[in-house]
Formats: sequence, structure tokens, C-alpha cells
Amino acid sequence: MADQEIENAVSRAIEEAPPRNFRETVDLAVNLRDIDLNDPSNRIEESVGDVVLPAGTGQETHIVVFAEGETALRAEDVADDVLDGDELADLADEEGEAKDLADGTDFFLAEESMMQDIGRYLGTVLGPRNKMPTPVSPDDDVVEMINRLKNSVQLRSGERRTFHTRVGAEDMSAEDIANNIDVILRRLHAGLEKGPMNIDSVYVKTTMGPAVEVA
Repeated sequence: MADQEIENAVSRAIEEAPPRNFRETVDLAVNLRDIDLNDPSNRIEESVGDVVLPAGTGQETHIVVFAEGETALRAEDVADDVLDGDELADLADEEGEAKDLADGTDFFLAEESMMQDIGRYLGTVLGPRNKMPTPVSPDDDVVEMINRLKNSVQLRSGERRTFHTRVGAEDMSAEDIANNIDVILRRLHAGLEKGPMNIDSVYVKTTMGPAVEVA
């Protein structure tokens, strides 16, 4: 159960957001302190699928899988798209199409045997966007991996002291969003050298709404 102060901040952020003609996301902004982010070992780099939100993201998550054979067959029922080796090679000659795919996809998965070709064909497109695929080994359950990713977010600070992540959507309950935030804050506290002392401030806001500090 999330702290009541977190839930109150979420409620304020949603209530104070001006009406929009689209469904807004709810985002969390985290400001770090007293940490040398020039040292890569100090950066927040939670892997894809490691941070699963208990109430989900509140948004459609677009997942593409690079696979062939049995893995491709199993992924077809749950992934948004499954691309084989020939389709991957075709993307190498279609930079615009590759960029559109990268920008329109939240997460990529790929059979381990295809990772080298993905790096060669799409590395320059996926790398800068932090969207290189998560490898799928022969023993992995690709269906479970996809379902997990649908409720996952990434936590990446890079060299920046302020980073953002999605925690829900405006039509979700404040309690559900607060529980999502609580999971993220607990993960950050556990991963930072000084725990909560390395967090300067935390804000929650809708896409176009004002930021509200989370106490």
C-alpha cells in the first residue's frame, strides 16, 4: 500500500490538469543528488522488464519480436508484430522505415541467434533510442516475457540528474498510480548508494498538467 501523501499528490496532479482532448499519461520526474553520474556504475539503469508496475502502465505497449520457428509462432498471439530474418535484412535498406518502427515500438525482443544481425542492421537506429532488443534464449518463455513487458517501465538516468518515467494514465485511480510510484521509489531506494538520501525531489504530473511534488 502506497503512502497516503503519494496518493494525495497524484490526486492533485490529475485534478489540477486542464482538460485535454486526448488521454494523458501520468509521469514521474525524479531529481537525484550527491551522486557522480559521470561514473556509469552510479547511473540508474534498470533493465527492461525488471520494473513491473502492479497496476499496469495504463497505456497500450507496442512490442515487436524478431524471431523464427517455434518462438515466432508462440509470439504471434501476444506481440504486436513478429519479424523474421528476411524482414530484418530488408530494414537495413529502408532507414526511414526502420526509424518509424523504432519510434513506434516501446520494447523489442529478439532470439539470441538474431542479435548479431540486429546490431549490424539496426544498431545505429535502436542504440541511440535505448531500444536494443532484450535477448530471448531457447529456454525463455517468450509469451511470459511479452506479458511482463506490457506492464513494465524503464528507469534510466544516463548522465542526467533528472529523469522521467511513466506511472499511469489520467483515468486510472489515484490509489493505483500511487502504488505504481511506490514500487518505483522502493526500487530506486534499494539501488542508490545512499538510498533515499540520493533523491533530491520527486514530482508527478500529467502530460500537459502542472507538476506536483511528492512528499
